[in-house]
Amino acid sequence: MLSFYFALAAIAMVLVMTYHSLSLGITAACLGLAFLLGGALDVAGWLQAMLLAAAAITGLLSIQSLRQRFISAPLFKWFKGVLPELSETEQEAIDAGTVWWDGELFSGQPDWNKLLANPLPTLSAEEQAFLDGPVNELCRMADRWNINHNWKVIPEEVTDFIHDNGFLGMIIPKAYGGLELSAVAQTEVITRIAQAGQCIGNYIAVPNSLGPGELLIKYGTDEQRDYYLPRLAKGQELPCFALTGPHAGSDATSLPDVGVVCKGKYNGKELLGIKLNFDKRYITLAPVATLIGLAFRLEDPDHLIGDKDDHGITCALLPRDTKGVEIGRRHMPVGEAFLNGPIVGKDVFIPLDNIIGGVENAGKGWRMLVNCLSVGRCVTLPAVSNAMGQNMTMGTTAYASLRKQFGVAIKEFEGVQKPLARICGYSYIINAARLHTAQSLGFGEKPSVPSAILKYHCTEMSRQIAIDAMDIHGGKAVMLGERNYVADGYTSVPIAITVEGANIMTRNFMIFGQGATRSHPYVLREMELCAEEVNDSTVGKFDDVFFGHVGFAITNFSRSLLLGLSGARFANAPVNTPVAHYFRQLDRLSSAFALVADTTMLSLQSKLKFKEMLSARLGDLLSSLYLGSMVLKHYDNRGCPAEELPLVTWAMDHLLHEYQVAMLEVLQNYPNRALAAVLKRVVFPLGARFEAPSDDNVQQIVKLMTADSLTRQELTSGVFDEPSDLNPLGQVNAVFLESLAVNKLYRKLGSAIKEGRIEKLSGQALIEAGKAADVLSETEYRQLVDFDAKLMNIINVDDFDPSDIIRVPIEDSNPPLRDAS
Repeated sequence: MLSFYFALAAIAMVLVMTYHSLSLGITAACLGLAFLLGGALDVAGWLQAMLLAAAAITGLLSIQSLRQRFISAPLFKWFKGVLPELSETEQEAIDAGTVWWDGELFSGQPDWNKLLANPLPTLSAEEQAFLDGPVNELCRMADRWNINHNWKVIPEEVTDFIHDNGFLGMIIPKAYGGLELSAVAQTEVITRIAQAGQCIGNYIAVPNSLGPGELLIKYGTDEQRDYYLPRLAKGQELPCFALTGPHAGSDATSLPDVGVVCKGKYNGKELLGIKLNFDKRYITLAPVATLIGLAFRLEDPDHLIGDKDDHGITCALLPRDTKGVEIGRRHMPVGEAFLNGPIVGKDVFIPLDNIIGGVENAGKGWRMLVNCLSVGRCVTLPAVSNAMGQNMTMGTTAYASLRKQFGVAIKEFEGVQKPLARICGYSYIINAARLHTAQSLGFGEKPSVPSAILKYHCTEMSRQIAIDAMDIHGGKAVMLGERNYVADGYTSVPIAITVEGANIMTRNFMIFGQGATRSHPYVLREMELCAEEVNDSTVGKFDDVFFGHVGFAITNFSRSLLLGLSGARFANAPVNTPVAHYFRQLDRLSSAFALVADTTMLSLQSKLKFKEMLSARLGDLLSSLYLGSMVLKHYDNRGCPAEELPLVTWAMDHLLHEYQVAMLEVLQNYPNRALAAVLKRVVFPLGARFEAPSDDNVQQIVKLMTADSLTRQELTSGVFDEPSDLNPLGQVNAVFLESLAVNKLYRKLGSAIKEGRIEKLSGQALIEAGKAADVLSETEYRQLVDFDAKLMNIINVDDFDPSDIIRVPIEDSNPPLRDAS
């Protein structure tokens, strides 16, 4: 029995030493002491032998010269043969951006103080004035219904206002006439103007994201910047960027569009340039753009600008009126009538100087694009998703409080409460993630992996928000008209899902596929070393990296097991607040993720690239950790308000449960079943214990968010809520706030019904009965009459004369069929 307890103690000692990442020398010494103690206690011989062997092996491994000669050098040669080679395209994608909080999560031991050190993002006085002034005024002008359903274009008065107030130059430096807003301010502006509709929203967002403006700022020549940036900032030039086409969508690297270096005539002069042939589709602002940014593959068969036949993807500028460019036709995107269309070029000749950055940037287009995307995906689409969340939080909490069924507000039905709480919870997650990730851009980060996480998860959450809002509003949201503030956003959701890397591709390839290499503390360095020649220097470097990686994996094994057994009680929590236990769980699960990710990469090696479902689930693990971190940071930065805790609890319980589901699915479908069984015992030694948000939590959120609480005000602070006929969302919110004051009068009428003083009626009839029975004073009567009229304006839906709907002449009741041939 003594040997059994001694063995347990030895195992515990090893786990504790590896948990704390003690050096090989100290570990060997401790194992040696355990061997001597075992001998003194006369424990079983096999146990003493194991301790002696472990001490000897660890001691030998601590001698670096022996380790390099007999282990690292052979392993280095083997690694060079088995590690997958990165294509030039993959290498450029991995090199794009920087490693930020994703690197901490991959480490298995995130430094929470590093995350919490930055304060809550705020706007400068100038940025706030722009939001309160021109942005709000634009929202007042926007007639979303007519733009989407009648005009299909933005009125000139609105576009002039946009140009005159610098909306198209939010990213352009002030030196060139732009506004030079911070990334956080850009997300606030895009969140608010999204309420004006995607036609106006995209008219502003696209020039301020990947396109000529951003590419010129980062890569343009001085001459290009000096000429184009002031014109772009003031709307004298309207840009678009032509990347995708019929044969190159998400696989944008397979561009069939070609430019050939040759001599030709341009503006009457013969010079060296590029003859282009291209066919582009899905290009936002193409129908009205005056300046086209074009991505194409540059070929130089006569070696006029260098030794290469194929320089690769290149970006250039084309004025709209360039000979051979066909532009102006429109696609009809689902949902809203934003400006999108094709661009075709046949034998288009442009000077070499039209390459962005000049001829020196020939073939550098893909690197330029992925660098810009690593930033842009943090801003525009998360902000659009944030708009969906905030708008539907405001509208749905208000409507669910106003709309009654069976004499009860629908917010009281549990079937409504669950999706209503989900809308609010997802909105909280999106807002936290977009705000703090955008803030990182101001610190010089270019978080490529977090930007992919936000692109996928924010747009997917906004899709669910739209579905839930539609379900709760029912017929109110189904019937189109000026009073409908749900349908246009609902039908437009697929656009955000598809653009800037379709979500299926983003989840299956990018989040973990890029993160496993880019964010891992050792893998990229190992791959880079394996691309070098074998010599004493590279073997020494490989030895440091490889054994650092081994120690990293062993530490994560011990941390995962011990923290799992203890319920993460000893994990790191940087705060002493009601959410400290969530920090501890994320700390524990970061180690578990790092362990499973490492084991998967080692066991599958190059095959992992083709295990898309497995890669997607590993990406889900990283995403849950990242989004949870942003939620906790947001709550901490806001001073941990007690009122907000139900939302934070919902968000964290949801994300931890999603992590658990993804991890179980990873292990359930793991190719190596024996390894999966071991990992499951290590990661969940006490079983899968994370539960989805409770019903009590759901009801707490509904109660909180259907009152005029500070939390509701904060979570809808990005909404333009000024009520008007052009802003039905503002109207429903105003009526909701008014209802909080008049509900006491309806309770008064309810008491009169119970007492038998008036009959059980509803609406205007109930108010009249209350007045007749002197239940209501004259002032109370007029207050309720006025409120009921406003309420019915909210409850009612639009109807139309048939002549406003039917597109064929009204007298022609039998429109002709088209010939299908």
